[in-house]
Amino acid sequence: MEFVPILVYDNYIPAHIAMGRLEEEGINCWLKDENSATITPYLTNAIGGIKLMVAVEQAERAFAILEEEELQYKKSIACPKCGSNNIEQVRNPRKPSNFLRAIIVFFATAPMPMEEVSRCLNCGNEFEPI
Repeated sequence: MEFVPILVYDNYIPAHIAMGRLEEEGINCWLKDENSATITPYLTNAIGGIKLMVAVEQAERAFAILEEEELQYKKSIACPKCGSNNIEQVRNPRKPSNFLRAIIVFFATAPMPMEEVSRCLNCGNEFEPI
């Protein structure tokens, strides 16, 4: 059986949630490079992240299921300023303390912590994720 990657994750938790959702639907799937990315998180980008591998015959259906899940999740979040559901999750190293950490991380080879915020694509408002 041939497998293809349909999504890539930088963290094993959402990867396992997606894999579990697909397994509920009877889709044959597994996670590639999960151990490498989990044990050495600073290499996650170098190895291309944790890839959700799905059987070729089931790839289109699997992607549609996960896309529908994402759409349902986005509908449950609304911008506190304008009420729009057109939201994206963003990771930024914007805090001044993060830039100091970046300098330390450069010498210590540890992953730099990022601030995660939700951004409204309609009005540009940024707020804490739910």
